[in-house]
Amino acid sequence: MNNIVAYYRVSTQKQGSSGLGLDAQRQAVHQYAISIGANVIAEYEEIESGKGHVNRPKLNEALEYCDLTGAKLVIAKLDRLSRNVAFLANLMESEVEFIACDNPQANELTIHILAAVAEAERKAISERTKAALAAAKARGIILGNPRLNEARTKRKNGNDMSAATDARKKYAKERSQKIIKTVERAKAEGEINLQQIANYLNKKTNIKTTRGCEWTRASVRRVILQAV
Repeated sequence: MNNIVAYYRVSTQKQGSSGLGLDAQRQAVHQYAISIGANVIAEYEEIESGKGHVNRPKLNEALEYCDLTGAKLVIAKLDRLSRNVAFLANLMESEVEFIACDNPQANELTIHILAAVAEAERKAISERTKAALAAAKARGIILGNPRLNEARTKRKNGNDMSAATDARKKYAKERSQKIIKTVERAKAEGEINLQQIANYLNKKTNIKTTRGCEWTRASVRRVILQAV
């Protein structure tokens, strides 16, 4: 039986709207493994922007494990690996074979083309977002957290330089103290570890993270620590 190593990635900025969360990626990889009669011998999860392709410790671990075991690296979708053409080109020059479930038959030329399109799309999204924010600001819309904006205003008027930091910490603590009640309810229902609690928040509540994203183990841990 063939062995494969699964790699899953979500972006902290786009996790909520990407339509391809960790659970969906895991399902896609496992379905692919079943279809080819392969065995998933390891899984690696990473929360990292596709643009920030330099710092990818979990990907490096996955590649090292593939190299040690001779397994193939499998991802749910090509842009989960990276939207950077140069990064993918360097990866393809390595000895580790990788497959994207959305296009398992893709050759090197196809991957280059798909990566180029994905990179262009990322840049276009970034430019549209900047333009929309600039237009909103021009219309007088106040952007960002209102408490932080208030703190910044106080700082500009010569008040305490740490006002913004204090306001951010206060807001995070107050919000975490509200969410922790739901976390405790999840524990009471048998959801013990961080991933189980994250799944509970995503599936059984309408609560999102501060950035409007789905919950992960890291974000649940952060809320628990902030609520203290």
